[in-house]
Amino acid sequence: MWYRSILEAVGRTPMVQLHRITAGLKPTILAKVEYLNPGGSVKDRIALRMIEEAERRDLLKPGGTIVEGTSGNTGMGLALVAAVKGYRCVFTITDKQSQEKIDALRALGAEVVVCPTNVPPEDPRSYYSVARRLSQEIPNAYYPNQYDNPANAQAHYESTGPEIWEQTEGRITHFVAGMGTGGTISGVARFLKERNPNIQIIGVDPVGSLYYHYFRTGQLDPSQVRPYLTEGIGEDILPANMDFSLVDEVVQVDDQEAFLTARQLARLEGLFVGGSSGSAMAGALKIARQLDENALMVVLLPDGGNRYLSKIYNDAWMRSHGFLRPAIELTAADLLSVRPRQDLLLAHPGQSVAEVVAYMSAHGISQLPVLDEEGNLLGSVTESGLLRLLLEHPEARTRPVLEYMDPPFPVLSPSASISEVAEQLQHGAPAVLIRMDDGSYAILTQTDLLAAVVR
Repeated sequence: MWYRSILEAVGRTPMVQLHRITAGLKPTILAKVEYLNPGGSVKDRIALRMIEEAERRDLLKPGGTIVEGTSGNTGMGLALVAAVKGYRCVFTITDKQSQEKIDALRALGAEVVVCPTNVPPEDPRSYYSVARRLSQEIPNAYYPNQYDNPANAQAHYESTGPEIWEQTEGRITHFVAGMGTGGTISGVARFLKERNPNIQIIGVDPVGSLYYHYFRTGQLDPSQVRPYLTEGIGEDILPANMDFSLVDEVVQVDDQEAFLTARQLARLEGLFVGGSSGSAMAGALKIARQLDENALMVVLLPDGGNRYLSKIYNDAWMRSHGFLRPAIELTAADLLSVRPRQDLLLAHPGQSVAEVVAYMSAHGISQLPVLDEEGNLLGSVTESGLLRLLLEHPEARTRPVLEYMDPPFPVLSPSASISEVAEQLQHGAPAVLIRMDDGSYAILTQTDLLAAVVR
């Protein structure tokens, strides 16, 4: 079987369970992987729906021109549709968007007009205003206007929402998505809440957008709007497609959180995503920490990482914007923040040596702290130390590990510098424990330091 065109490949994207980035969290968390659409993003869905609707209503005629303001992904979807159907494309885009997006649009035959980011929406230079003007000046032009076009949300009501319901067998309890035009979150939410009104809809908004303040107060406050670097979500206007009556909670995520979480998704889950995907995931993790094991959360990942190679996945760019600090400036808390959350693995004093060895082997670790039932730090054991013990005294395998443990690992505070951590490790300590503010412990090893230095 084959598709008659690439447009038939839009939708039906996979759902993937997350494991490492969600370690230590109780709910089941699934990712809806939208960058596997043929145009590389969730916006393929609305591009196809808006053009088909325009054709049906005779708003777009053969040989016509599609004119749209885009952050890149809707433009890619529209360019894909235009290539198959034979339309011309003219897109306006802001100068904060990645060069990869602009190059990709041009590769599909689109004409791209780059407009300034930091101007009000009503300014004649804004990408909204320029798109509207060009649609009036170019003969036989159609302006989809994804912000207010009802076909945007309808596309997700008819496709994305039903797919999520079917893929989770109706077990979904929480849906998390970034908010841009509002079409994705509103269309999916309307479908899901018709099936189960108790499903919680969580919107994620970048710091610098007006949505978070509007959701909290019901007031549009232009003073809340300021520049941010996350692309594709957040707004300085209130589009008709953004239906806050369907949204139960909105969380804010700043650029650094978004970009570092995107990089974690790539390195921990093999999901090579863009900044808005990182933002959605960072927001989802904030909510997930409040949930129990009965929750089933779906996070929509809108686009992939290939369009951000010169930004999010470029260490020099990240450092130039202060998102990656030089390793020498890092603290223990910084090292812990960039790896998946997990409970401390430990040995109990009453366990036998053989039990501890088996536990270490099962988890692929070479050292363990020994704590009693009250959480008091008693000592430590290492793979190399236990090996020497058992070679010399095989009978020790049945004895309590309390009898053979080494001194406790050094303990530092979360504010300890990377140099302090390194000093302890370089002076023979197999690991360093970090005593957190709540009294619990986390562990750092040479592997964690090496990862920070080469990041």
